[in-house]
Amino acid sequence: MNAMGEHWTVEQVLALAPDEASRGAGAELGAAGPWSETGCGDGAVWGLCKGSGSVPYRTVVDTTGPAYSCDCPSRKSPCKHALGLLLLRAADGIAAGDSPAPGWAARWLTARRGRAGDAVPGAAADPAAARRRTERRAARITAGAQELEERLADLLRGGLAAAGQTGYGLWEETAARMVDAQAPGLAGRVRELGAIPGSGPGWPVRLLEECALTRLLDRAWLAADRLPAPFAATVRTRVGLTSPADGVPVRDHWLVLAQYDASDARLTTRRIWLHGTTTGRTALLLSFGAAGRAPRLALPVGALLDGELTPHTGSGQVRAEPGERFVPVAGPVAPPAGGPVGAALDAYGRALAEDPWLDSWPVTLTGVVPAPADYGWQLADADGREALPLTPAAQSRPGLWRLVALSGGAPVTVFGEVGHRGFTPLAAWSPETPGETVPLI
Repeated sequence: MNAMGEHWTVEQVLALAPDEASRGAGAELGAAGPWSETGCGDGAVWGLCKGSGSVPYRTVVDTTGPAYSCDCPSRKSPCKHALGLLLLRAADGIAAGDSPAPGWAARWLTARRGRAGDAVPGAAADPAAARRRTERRAARITAGAQELEERLADLLRGGLAAAGQTGYGLWEETAARMVDAQAPGLAGRVRELGAIPGSGPGWPVRLLEECALTRLLDRAWLAADRLPAPFAATVRTRVGLTSPADGVPVRDHWLVLAQYDASDARLTTRRIWLHGTTTGRTALLLSFGAAGRAPRLALPVGALLDGELTPHTGSGQVRAEPGERFVPVAGPVAPPAGGPVGAALDAYGRALAEDPWLDSWPVTLTGVVPAPADYGWQLADADGREALPLTPAAQSRPGLWRLVALSGGAPVTVFGEVGHRGFTPLAAWSPETPGETVPLI
């Protein structure tokens, strides 16, 4: 689709909603009743929405981002007014054209699109001071890693059974020490270790496995100066240092495969998977919001976007940073090239060789059928040769039944994440409608 010429579908707009409540509220505003002075042009759509007060809310969406602006008090992004405006456009409630934006909308669009070019460079950073800060943080992380080594050694020396009796407090204290050492990646792994003893039958085996991976990360950090550069970059990322997005920029038409959020008490993380239709590259965009706030970056699942991504460094990295603008384009949309279950497992194995701490890896399965098994649901090759169990979380989501209905017992193509707990399906395509991306999460 081009910038609002071929606009997003209702399903793609609803996929932008940060939660179910916003989806319902936005749908109620997708009719012409509350709207006035609507228009679209130059990759944007705008309008005034009547609310409970005497002054209507000013809402504008830059579809090349996409990005949203509304003077309502909502902390969600996009808010229900932005969703309603896009739904109104999707239903042809706003006449297609290239009308000039009103002053309030034009000012926001100009500020947003000109921000990068108009930035005034400040004084050059002092490289010596930056180097000293980096060295001080590295020293703190090293001290934290050495302390964690001692903690793991004490745990194994005393026996894993003792971990089920000491409670979570000691683990949280150790995690806090890792935070003090400015190693949030190590702190996160310690918190995960503390939760394992209460995770049900077989926890000692899982605890031993995770302890081994945590110690491997510890030892890798302490020997980072002797590691190959890509693997050293991966270790720094896993410890908690930010890897730079300094790879070679990749321009392509990107198919939005999936978007979903994961939240804890501190942060909401949004994961957006993209597929380059020319390069065949799979990329992951991460966006973050403070606890209780939705991340600002949102892309409609199934959309085809022209834009540039800059990869992060590190072994096997798929994470990338988006450029300033993503422009919707028209064109044939086909699912990523994939393979059978065995090929997906091989891909995950190769990724683990480059990053042993991976929880999952993006793969596309072709010609698979969802089928029940003794332990739950699985995706099996059409010839029945191999199968992948679905993760426990995937088996409890409505997307499973959407996938079963799409298949109807016939082979389908499924994109998702494969890991040591199984496969999480995120999007699917049927042979009858290969150009239609069906979200599963």
